[in-house]
Amino acid sequence: MRERILVIDGAMGTMIQRHGLGEADYRGERFAEGYDRQHHPAHEGHGPGCGHDLKGNNDLLLLTRPEVIEGIHRAYLEAGADLVETNTFNATSVSQADYHLEHLVYELNKAGAALARKACDEVEKATGRPRFVIGVLGPTSRTASISPDVNDPGFRNTSFDELRATYREAVEGLVDGGADTIMVETIFDTLNAKAALFAVEEAFEARGARLPVMISGTITDASGRTLSGQTAEAFHTSLAHARPLSIGLNCALGARDLRPHIEALAQVSPYYVSAHPNAGLPNAFGGYDETPEEMAATLREFAEAGLLNLVGGCCGTTPDHIRAIAEAVRGVAPRVPAAALEQAA
Repeated sequence: MRERILVIDGAMGTMIQRHGLGEADYRGERFAEGYDRQHHPAHEGHGPGCGHDLKGNNDLLLLTRPEVIEGIHRAYLEAGADLVETNTFNATSVSQADYHLEHLVYELNKAGAALARKACDEVEKATGRPRFVIGVLGPTSRTASISPDVNDPGFRNTSFDELRATYREAVEGLVDGGADTIMVETIFDTLNAKAALFAVEEAFEARGARLPVMISGTITDASGRTLSGQTAEAFHTSLAHARPLSIGLNCALGARDLRPHIEALAQVSPYYVSAHPNAGLPNAFGGYDETPEEMAATLREFAEAGLLNLVGGCCGTTPDHIRAIAEAVRGVAPRVPAAALEQAA
Protein backbone atom coordinates (compact mmCIF):
# COMPACT_ATOMS: atom_id res chain seq x y z
CA MET A 1 0.00 0.00 0.00
CA ARG A 2 3.00 2.31 0.34
CA GLU A 3 3.83 1.57 -3.28
CA ARG A 4 0.51 1.73 -5.13
CA ILE A 5 -3.24 2.03 -4.93
CA LEU A 6 -4.75 -1.39 -4.25
CA VAL A 7 -7.92 -2.58 -5.96
CA ILE A 8 -10.86 -4.10 -4.07
CA ASP A 9 -13.44 -6.23 -5.88
CA GLY A 10 -16.96 -5.20 -6.90
CA ALA A 11 -20.51 -6.19 -6.04
CA MET A 12 -21.30 -9.77 -5.01
CA GLY A 13 -25.09 -9.40 -5.13
CA THR A 14 -25.05 -7.94 -8.64
CA MET A 15 -23.11 -10.93 -9.91
CA ILE A 16 -25.26 -13.47 -8.07
CA GLN A 17 -28.37 -11.97 -9.68
CA ARG A 18 -26.89 -12.70 -13.11
CA HIS A 19 -27.06 -16.42 -12.35
CA GLY A 20 -30.85 -16.32 -12.04
CA LEU A 21 -30.89 -18.73 -9.11
CA GLY A 22 -34.13 -20.14 -7.76
CA GLU A 23 -35.29 -21.56 -4.44
CA ALA A 24 -33.84 -24.99 -5.24
CA ASP A 25 -30.40 -23.47 -5.81
CA TYR A 26 -30.42 -21.73 -2.47
CA ARG A 27 -31.55 -24.90 -0.71
CA GLY A 28 -29.17 -27.33 -2.39
CA GLU A 29 -29.27 -30.90 -1.09
CA ARG A 30 -28.74 -29.95 2.53
CA PHE A 31 -31.93 -27.87 2.81
CA ALA A 32 -33.95 -29.56 0.04
CA GLU A 33 -36.53 -31.06 2.37
CA GLY A 34 -37.32 -27.74 4.03
CA TYR A 35 -34.92 -28.05 6.96
CA ASP A 36 -31.21 -28.39 7.68
CA ARG A 37 -30.45 -32.10 7.31
CA GLN A 38 -26.97 -31.72 8.74
CA HIS A 39 -28.08 -29.90 11.87
CA HIS A 40 -31.33 -31.77 12.40
CA PRO A 41 -31.11 -35.12 10.53
CA ALA A 42 -34.03 -36.71 12.38
CA HIS A 43 -36.55 -34.10 11.30
CA GLU A 44 -39.75 -34.00 13.29
CA GLY A 45 -41.58 -31.15 11.62
CA HIS A 46 -39.57 -28.41 13.26
CA GLY A 47 -36.03 -27.17 13.58
CA PRO A 48 -33.62 -24.66 11.98
CA GLY A 49 -34.65 -23.48 8.53
CA CYS A 50 -37.96 -25.33 8.67
CA GLY A 51 -40.68 -24.16 6.32
CA HIS A 52 -39.13 -20.84 5.28
CA ASP A 53 -38.17 -19.64 1.81
CA LEU A 54 -34.40 -19.32 1.48
CA LYS A 55 -34.17 -17.59 -1.90
CA GLY A 56 -32.33 -14.31 -1.48
CA ASN A 57 -30.13 -15.54 1.35
CA ASN A 58 -26.98 -15.01 -0.69
CA ASP A 59 -24.67 -16.02 2.16
CA LEU A 60 -26.24 -19.49 2.18
CA LEU A 61 -24.87 -20.11 -1.32
CA LEU A 62 -21.49 -20.60 0.36
CA LEU A 63 -22.84 -23.97 1.51
CA THR A 64 -25.29 -24.86 -1.25
CA ARG A 65 -23.71 -23.43 -4.43
CA PRO A 66 -20.08 -22.69 -3.51
CA GLU A 67 -18.97 -22.94 -7.13
CA VAL A 68 -21.05 -19.85 -7.95
CA ILE A 69 -19.39 -17.77 -5.25
CA GLU A 70 -15.90 -19.03 -6.06
CA GLY A 71 -16.48 -18.20 -9.72
CA ILE A 72 -17.41 -14.63 -8.82
CA HIS A 73 -14.30 -14.24 -6.66
CA ARG A 74 -12.16 -15.59 -9.48
CA ALA A 75 -13.74 -13.24 -12.04
CA TYR A 76 -12.87 -10.23 -9.91
CA LEU A 77 -9.34 -11.45 -9.28
CA GLU A 78 -8.78 -12.01 -12.97
CA ALA A 79 -10.13 -8.51 -13.62
CA GLY A 80 -7.35 -7.08 -11.46
CA ALA A 81 -8.61 -7.06 -7.88
CA ASP A 82 -5.89 -7.28 -5.24
CA LEU A 83 -8.41 -7.97 -2.47
CA VAL A 84 -11.74 -9.82 -2.53
CA GLU A 85 -14.46 -9.52 0.07
CA THR A 86 -16.02 -12.62 1.58
CA ASN A 87 -19.66 -13.33 0.79
CA THR A 88 -20.60 -12.85 4.45
CA PHE A 89 -22.39 -9.50 4.45
CA ASN A 90 -25.44 -11.02 6.19
CA ALA A 91 -23.69 -13.86 8.04
CA THR A 92 -24.75 -12.71 11.51
CA SER A 93 -27.48 -14.14 13.72
CA VAL A 94 -29.43 -10.86 13.45
CA SER A 95 -29.63 -11.12 9.66
CA GLN A 96 -29.88 -14.92 9.43
CA ALA A 97 -32.83 -14.81 11.84
CA ASP A 98 -34.93 -13.73 8.86
CA TYR A 99 -34.42 -17.27 7.51
CA HIS A 100 -34.33 -19.05 10.90
CA LEU A 101 -30.73 -20.05 10.23
CA GLU A 102 -28.96 -18.34 13.13
CA HIS A 103 -27.10 -21.56 13.90
CA LEU A 104 -25.06 -21.21 10.69
CA VAL A 105 -23.19 -17.99 11.60
CA TYR A 106 -19.79 -19.50 12.37
CA GLU A 107 -20.03 -22.04 9.54
CA LEU A 108 -20.98 -19.40 6.96
CA ASN A 109 -18.14 -17.09 7.93
CA LYS A 110 -15.55 -19.85 7.95
CA ALA A 111 -16.78 -21.15 4.58
CA GLY A 112 -16.82 -17.62 3.15
CA ALA A 113 -13.22 -16.96 4.11
CA ALA A 114 -12.05 -20.40 3.01
CA LEU A 115 -13.67 -20.07 -0.43
CA ALA A 116 -12.17 -16.62 -1.01
CA ARG A 117 -8.81 -17.90 0.28
CA LYS A 118 -8.86 -20.76 -2.23
CA ALA A 119 -9.55 -18.42 -5.14
CA CYS A 120 -6.89 -15.94 -4.03
CA ASP A 121 -4.24 -18.60 -3.53
CA GLU A 122 -4.86 -20.18 -6.93
CA VAL A 123 -4.82 -16.86 -8.81
CA GLU A 124 -1.75 -15.71 -6.87
CA LYS A 125 0.06 -18.91 -7.82
CA ALA A 126 -0.86 -18.46 -11.47
CA THR A 127 0.09 -14.78 -11.68
CA GLY A 128 2.80 -14.36 -9.04
CA ARG A 129 0.96 -11.36 -7.61
CA PRO A 130 -0.20 -11.37 -3.96
CA ARG A 131 -3.98 -11.49 -3.41
CA PHE A 132 -5.77 -10.93 -0.13
CA VAL A 133 -9.03 -11.93 1.56
CA ILE A 134 -11.13 -9.29 3.29
CA GLY A 135 -13.33 -10.91 5.92
CA VAL A 136 -16.57 -8.91 5.81
CA LEU A 137 -18.71 -7.95 8.80
CA GLY A 138 -21.90 -6.35 7.48
CA PRO A 139 -24.05 -3.80 9.34
CA THR A 140 -26.97 -6.20 10.10
CA SER A 141 -30.58 -5.25 9.41
CA ARG A 142 -30.99 -3.49 12.77
CA THR A 143 -29.70 -0.29 14.34
CA ALA A 144 -28.64 0.11 17.94
CA SER A 145 -28.90 3.91 17.87
CA ILE A 146 -32.28 4.55 16.28
CA SER A 147 -35.81 3.39 17.07
CA PRO A 148 -37.61 1.55 14.24
CA ASP A 149 -40.88 2.82 15.72
CA VAL A 150 -41.57 6.52 15.12
CA ASN A 151 -44.12 6.43 17.93
CA ASP A 152 -41.56 5.19 20.47
CA PRO A 153 -38.21 6.97 20.07
CA GLY A 154 -36.69 5.09 22.98
CA PHE A 155 -37.37 1.63 21.57
CA ARG A 156 -34.50 -0.47 20.21
CA ASN A 157 -34.79 -3.81 18.40
CA THR A 158 -31.21 -4.81 19.19
CA SER A 159 -28.49 -3.98 21.70
CA PHE A 160 -24.74 -3.50 21.85
CA ASP A 161 -24.28 -6.84 23.62
CA GLU A 162 -26.46 -8.75 21.15
CA LEU A 163 -24.50 -7.32 18.25
CA ARG A 164 -21.17 -7.94 19.97
CA ALA A 165 -22.01 -11.61 20.51
CA THR A 166 -22.97 -12.34 16.91
CA TYR A 167 -20.04 -10.35 15.54
CA ARG A 168 -17.67 -12.31 17.78
CA GLU A 169 -18.97 -15.58 16.34
CA ALA A 170 -18.57 -14.22 12.83
CA VAL A 171 -15.01 -13.01 13.45
CA GLU A 172 -13.97 -16.42 14.75
CA GLY A 173 -15.24 -18.02 11.56
CA LEU A 174 -13.54 -15.51 9.29
CA VAL A 175 -10.19 -15.92 11.03
CA ASP A 176 -10.43 -19.72 11.07
CA GLY A 177 -11.32 -19.69 7.37
CA GLY A 178 -8.17 -17.78 6.43
CA ALA A 179 -9.08 -14.09 6.12
CA ASP A 180 -6.12 -11.71 5.84
CA THR A 181 -7.97 -8.72 7.23
CA ILE A 182 -11.35 -7.93 8.79
CA MET A 183 -13.54 -5.17 7.35
CA VAL A 184 -16.48 -3.65 9.22
CA GLU A 185 -18.32 -2.23 6.23
CA THR A 186 -21.38 -0.33 4.98
CA ILE A 187 -21.66 1.22 8.43
CA PHE A 188 -24.83 3.29 8.76
CA ASP A 189 -24.91 3.21 12.58
CA THR A 190 -21.65 3.90 14.38
CA LEU A 191 -22.84 2.09 17.51
CA ASN A 192 -23.26 -1.11 15.48
CA ALA A 193 -19.71 -0.62 14.23
CA LYS A 194 -18.41 -0.10 17.77
CA ALA A 195 -19.99 -3.43 18.77
CA ALA A 196 -18.30 -5.10 15.80
CA LEU A 197 -14.92 -3.58 16.61
CA PHE A 198 -15.28 -4.56 20.28
CA ALA A 199 -15.96 -8.15 19.19
CA VAL A 200 -12.96 -8.08 16.86
CA GLU A 201 -10.68 -6.95 19.68
CA GLU A 202 -12.11 -9.62 21.99
CA ALA A 203 -11.33 -12.29 19.42
CA PHE A 204 -7.81 -11.00 18.83
CA GLU A 205 -7.09 -10.80 22.56
CA ALA A 206 -8.29 -14.37 23.09
CA ARG A 207 -6.05 -15.60 20.28
CA GLY A 208 -3.02 -13.57 21.32
CA ALA A 209 -2.59 -12.23 17.78
CA ARG A 210 -4.36 -9.86 15.44
CA LEU A 211 -5.17 -9.11 11.83
CA PRO A 212 -5.38 -5.68 10.23
CA VAL A 213 -8.82 -4.08 10.57
CA MET A 214 -10.55 -2.01 7.88
CA ILE A 215 -13.51 0.31 8.44
CA SER A 216 -15.93 1.54 5.78
CA GLY A 217 -18.99 3.66 6.42
CA THR A 218 -21.84 4.72 4.19
CA ILE A 219 -23.21 8.22 3.61
CA THR A 220 -26.91 7.56 3.15
CA ASP A 221 -28.06 10.61 1.19
CA ALA A 222 -27.31 14.15 0.02
CA SER A 223 -27.16 15.38 3.62
CA GLY A 224 -23.63 14.01 3.78
CA ARG A 225 -24.31 12.04 6.94
CA THR A 226 -24.60 8.44 8.03
CA LEU A 227 -28.04 7.15 9.04
CA SER A 228 -27.15 7.75 12.68
CA GLY A 229 -26.39 11.39 11.87
CA GLN A 230 -22.62 11.74 11.56
CA THR A 231 -20.58 13.61 9.00
CA ALA A 232 -17.54 11.84 7.55
CA GLU A 233 -15.25 13.70 9.96
CA ALA A 234 -17.38 12.78 13.00
CA PHE A 235 -17.53 9.19 11.81
CA HIS A 236 -13.75 9.12 11.66
CA THR A 237 -13.39 10.65 15.12
CA SER A 238 -15.78 8.07 16.62
CA LEU A 239 -13.86 5.09 15.27
CA ALA A 240 -10.24 6.24 15.03
CA HIS A 241 -9.51 4.60 18.40
CA ALA A 242 -9.59 1.23 16.61
CA ARG A 243 -6.35 2.20 14.80
CA PRO A 244 -7.51 0.62 11.55
CA LEU A 245 -5.39 -0.20 8.55
CA SER A 246 -7.85 1.87 6.51
CA ILE A 247 -11.00 3.90 6.88
CA GLY A 248 -13.29 4.84 4.02
CA LEU A 249 -16.76 4.89 2.51
CA ASN A 250 -18.77 2.56 0.32
CA CYS A 251 -22.27 2.05 -1.10
CA ALA A 252 -25.25 4.47 -1.14
CA LEU A 253 -23.75 7.04 -3.53
CA GLY A 254 -22.00 6.97 -6.87
CA ALA A 255 -18.37 8.02 -7.11
CA ARG A 256 -19.00 11.64 -8.07
CA ASP A 257 -21.38 12.24 -5.16
CA LEU A 258 -19.02 10.46 -2.78
CA ARG A 259 -16.01 12.62 -3.56
CA PRO A 260 -16.48 15.46 -1.02
CA HIS A 261 -16.85 12.93 1.79
CA ILE A 262 -13.74 11.00 0.73
CA GLU A 263 -11.90 14.32 0.58
CA ALA A 264 -12.98 15.04 4.14
CA LEU A 265 -11.62 11.70 5.35
CA ALA A 266 -8.41 12.10 3.38
CA GLN A 267 -7.75 15.45 5.05
CA VAL A 268 -8.14 14.25 8.64
CA SER A 269 -7.19 10.58 8.71
CA PRO A 270 -3.74 9.28 9.70
CA TYR A 271 -4.81 5.93 8.19
CA TYR A 272 -5.09 4.69 4.63
CA VAL A 273 -8.32 5.74 2.87
CA SER A 274 -10.61 3.48 0.83
CA ALA A 275 -13.54 4.11 -1.50
CA HIS A 276 -15.79 1.59 -3.18
CA PRO A 277 -18.87 3.44 -4.40
CA ASN A 278 -21.91 2.23 -6.31
CA ALA A 279 -22.12 2.39 -10.09
CA GLY A 280 -24.07 5.63 -9.80
CA LEU A 281 -27.47 6.02 -8.18
CA PRO A 282 -30.16 3.37 -8.75
CA ASN A 283 -32.56 4.00 -11.62
CA ALA A 284 -36.35 3.62 -11.53
CA PHE A 285 -36.00 -0.15 -11.81
CA GLY A 286 -33.40 -0.49 -9.07
CA GLY A 287 -30.55 -1.00 -11.54
CA TYR A 288 -27.30 0.94 -11.91
CA ASP A 289 -26.41 2.70 -15.14
CA GLU A 290 -22.88 4.04 -14.70
CA THR A 291 -20.61 2.33 -17.18
CA PRO A 292 -17.17 0.95 -16.30
CA GLU A 293 -15.56 3.74 -18.33
CA GLU A 294 -17.54 6.50 -16.59
CA MET A 295 -16.88 5.17 -13.12
CA ALA A 296 -13.19 4.55 -13.80
CA ALA A 297 -12.68 8.08 -15.14
CA THR A 298 -14.21 9.59 -11.98
CA LEU A 299 -12.16 7.40 -9.65
CA ARG A 300 -8.99 8.26 -11.54
CA GLU A 301 -9.72 11.88 -10.63
CA PHE A 302 -9.87 10.78 -6.97
CA ALA A 303 -6.52 9.07 -7.35
CA GLU A 304 -4.83 11.98 -9.14
CA ALA A 305 -6.03 14.29 -6.37
CA GLY A 306 -4.16 12.15 -3.84
CA LEU A 307 -7.26 10.83 -2.06
CA LEU A 308 -6.95 7.06 -2.40
CA ASN A 309 -5.09 4.06 -1.06
CA LEU A 310 -7.72 1.43 -1.87
CA VAL A 311 -10.45 1.58 -4.50
CA GLY A 312 -13.17 -0.74 -5.76
CA GLY A 313 -16.88 -0.97 -6.40
CA CYS A 314 -20.11 -1.64 -4.56
CA CYS A 315 -23.70 -2.10 -5.81
CA GLY A 316 -24.06 -2.41 -9.56
CA THR A 317 -20.37 -2.97 -10.26
CA THR A 318 -19.02 -5.98 -12.14
CA PRO A 319 -15.65 -7.40 -13.17
CA ASP A 320 -15.76 -5.02 -16.15
CA HIS A 321 -15.98 -2.08 -13.74
CA ILE A 322 -13.11 -3.41 -11.64
CA ARG A 323 -10.96 -4.03 -14.72
CA ALA A 324 -11.52 -0.44 -15.87
CA ILE A 325 -10.86 0.98 -12.39
CA ALA A 326 -7.66 -1.06 -11.99
CA GLU A 327 -6.41 0.23 -15.32
CA ALA A 328 -7.41 3.81 -14.49
CA VAL A 329 -5.44 4.00 -11.23
CA ARG A 330 -2.44 2.01 -12.45
CA GLY A 331 0.69 4.10 -12.07
CA VAL A 332 -0.99 6.84 -10.02
CA ALA A 333 0.80 7.43 -6.72
CA PRO A 334 -1.14 6.41 -3.60
CA ARG A 335 -2.25 8.91 -0.98
CA VAL A 336 0.28 9.58 1.77
CA PRO A 337 -1.53 9.36 5.15
CA ALA A 338 -1.50 12.45 7.37
CA ALA A 339 0.56 10.67 10.05
CA ALA A 340 3.35 9.98 7.56
CA LEU A 341 3.36 13.62 6.46
CA GLU A 342 3.61 14.79 10.06
CA GLN A 343 6.53 12.43 10.72
CA ALA A 344 8.30 13.64 7.59
CA ALA A 345 7.87 17.25 8.71
